[in-house]
Amino acid sequence: MELKTAIVILNWNGKHFLERFLHVLLERTPQPWAQVFIADNGSTDGSVSWLKETYPNVSLILFDKNYGYTGGYNKALQQIEADYYVLLNSDVEVTPGWLPPLVEYLEQNKEYGICMPKVLSWASQDTFEYAGACGGYIDRLGFPFCRGRILTHIEKDEGQYDYPAPVFWASGVCMVVQADLYHRLGGLDDHFFAHMEEIDFCWRAHWAGYRAAVVPASTIFHVGGGTLPNDSPHKLYLNYRNNLLMLYKNLSKRGLVFILPARWFLDYLSAVAYFFQGKWSFMGSVFKAHIHFWKKLRYMERHKGIPTPNLRGVVYRRSIILRFFLSFKNITFSKLRMG
Repeated sequence: MELKTAIVILNWNGKHFLERFLHVLLERTPQPWAQVFIADNGSTDGSVSWLKETYPNVSLILFDKNYGYTGGYNKALQQIEADYYVLLNSDVEVTPGWLPPLVEYLEQNKEYGICMPKVLSWASQDTFEYAGACGGYIDRLGFPFCRGRILTHIEKDEGQYDYPAPVFWASGVCMVVQADLYHRLGGLDDHFFAHMEEIDFCWRAHWAGYRAAVVPASTIFHVGGGTLPNDSPHKLYLNYRNNLLMLYKNLSKRGLVFILPARWFLDYLSAVAYFFQGKWSFMGSVFKAHIHFWKKLRYMERHKGIPTPNLRGVVYRRSIILRFFLSFKNITFSKLRMG
């Protein structure tokens, strides 16, 4: 039987998450048209030996070292044939019936090549989770935010977003993508290593003529911060660097003339703020990100995409940061005018 859906978990020293959540995933994944794969990024915590002993029937793909989120998934998905791929984090607890609504949505809406479930916090299960919430968007300057999470303001889930909607990006916590589309776009960009790679991928899918959606009929719970904690200077570095890479690759030259200088100014302003807060390593991460951004300029020139003609409804045409602070950090997605 041809495999319809491959659920692929990229593991790197995440044995504690696999012990907690893998049995739930296997119990709640419909057979036989879906299969779970574990791709291991050179773990040293005993993950592989534990998997072989505890779950000998789960398919394992082993790498010699950590290739990051991007390289790990690209290498793994080159070895898996299926109609749909589910890129799923190891620190996720799925709910009963989580998978069919996602695959059915893509099958019934062919213009959509990517979708995601509603992502709630595992620790506070009536609250949206930071990394994706109920669908991802960006503002005119390229700052990402979500339905249910505007910057640091996270909403409680009261059913206010329980309907499918087009989004700009689907969270890498759980992203379902047509396999053909994944390979046609060349997969995730290896130069990102980790963080923002799913936004770049979805942007490239948009200019290839596809759309992305959130399907709240499917719900998962995410722990978050499993690989890099939220207060990690390296995570901050990756977010700053990769956001600039993404903008340069995907914006038109006309858009770059306005947006890049504005982003440089805001980034350096944040570095000054870190200085006065005594967060020297965070300040250094900002400058390091900009230095490494310039070093990748030749690569980005070779991989610039075609500017997307219509992103109406999935890009906030104003500054989400300005709106956030003008509302005293109490803005919600439902109050935004997504024109």
